[in-house]
Amino acid sequence: MSVDTVSLTGWGRTAPTTAVRFRPRGYEEAAAVVRGRGPRGVIARGLGRSPGDAAQNAGGSVLDLSGLARIGGVDAAGGVVRCDAGVSLERLLRVLLPLGWLPPVLPGTGRVTVGGAIGSDLPGPDHRRAGSFTRQVSALELLTADGEVRTVLPGTALFDATAGGLGLTGVILGATLRLRRVSTGLMSVSTERAGDLDDLLARFTAGGDRLPYASAWVDLTARGRATGRGILTRGEHATPDMRPAHAGRTRLSQRSGAAPGRSLLPGLPPLPGGLLGPAAAALCNEVRYRGSPRARTGELRPVSAFFHSSDALPDVRPLYGRGGLVRYRFTVGYGQEETLHRVVRRIAARRSPAVRAVLQRFGAADPGLLSFAAPGWSLELDLPAALPGLGRFLDGVDEEVAAAGGRVCLAQDSRMRPETVAAMYPRLAEFRELRARLDPAGAFRSDLSRRLGL
Repeated sequence: MSVDTVSLTGWGRTAPTTAVRFRPRGYEEAAAVVRGRGPRGVIARGLGRSPGDAAQNAGGSVLDLSGLARIGGVDAAGGVVRCDAGVSLERLLRVLLPLGWLPPVLPGTGRVTVGGAIGSDLPGPDHRRAGSFTRQVSALELLTADGEVRTVLPGTALFDATAGGLGLTGVILGATLRLRRVSTGLMSVSTERAGDLDDLLARFTAGGDRLPYASAWVDLTARGRATGRGILTRGEHATPDMRPAHAGRTRLSQRSGAAPGRSLLPGLPPLPGGLLGPAAAALCNEVRYRGSPRARTGELRPVSAFFHSSDALPDVRPLYGRGGLVRYRFTVGYGQEETLHRVVRRIAARRSPAVRAVLQRFGAADPGLLSFAAPGWSLELDLPAALPGLGRFLDGVDEEVAAAGGRVCLAQDSRMRPETVAAMYPRLAEFRELRARLDPAGAFRSDLSRRLGL
């Protein structure tokens, strides 16, 4: 097991803190770290894709599980796989797709570990059908505060606390996942432009769930009659009769574009103020909107290109400046569309340089005590952390979201206030009580848990 002292941040590169990082080679070494933890506790970490501080632990220990990445038996007949928590969804997809299977839920990036997907209870673009990631987990192996490894099953209090529990109930070491059968490695994709937010919401709901996967890019720099305009993308798994004669049955295509993780500005460190000013962001969004088809159906794309298109792009974080980026994601229920409208108008009126904004629809709430997804609309956006007055602005949006019965995603948070969390997550007291009972000494802690009093 390797050990070093490092400064760590989330993917957003905000608020770095220093911790002792352990890289175990097996379950026993991971258990030894938990048993020998110091007074600041320990938190698990995967590939560091959480934008905020959920996988940081200032002055304590961080258990890097990226080396625990074994894929065990794949039951190709029953559609079940057992794997370590450090396996990335990207790798799992590469292994399973040639066998005619997919991971149960695929979020917007494949560079997330299975343990991270469970700890964040990540939703995908078909949440209305499949729910979030842990709804498809049939068992998980959890290293608890006493240093023991437990098999935890759905329907138990510990499972519900661990699903979306941000690593605060224990270290997820492995999981058994139910898979989804596919007959090709292609997606049939429909794309359409919407002229404003009302038009975009109407197009989302018009087709029902005939095409199960749906998400939209929203132009948050557009104002006036174009406020909230966007591009809706929907998809379904292509059947063999849809694919061209030359296409392989399940073969994954090679990625195009930049190598994973390569900077958009190679050799150039993040600039103090970044390059994403309001004018530049508005121009980027205009080009994207005008360059998209008004309506197109039946386009065939490889599975990886459909779900993880951003993974093939260069690393855009230097554009956000040295302060990093804040990812803000919230959801409000059906019937609260006016709140969504107000938030979008506020962002546009502020001339915030938002080039990444994703709108999705959620279905039934997931069982996790702190799971984010609930029936309604979810908007996710990235903003430069150094924007003047950003903290106060987002505090105001928090209040508006909470007043509408909505919530902000904890797994991506880097700046929310503790009193706001209590208003958004009605089962927080239940989560705290279970943690206090199972982990009275506070073995599992993170910068996020201390900041929000979780």
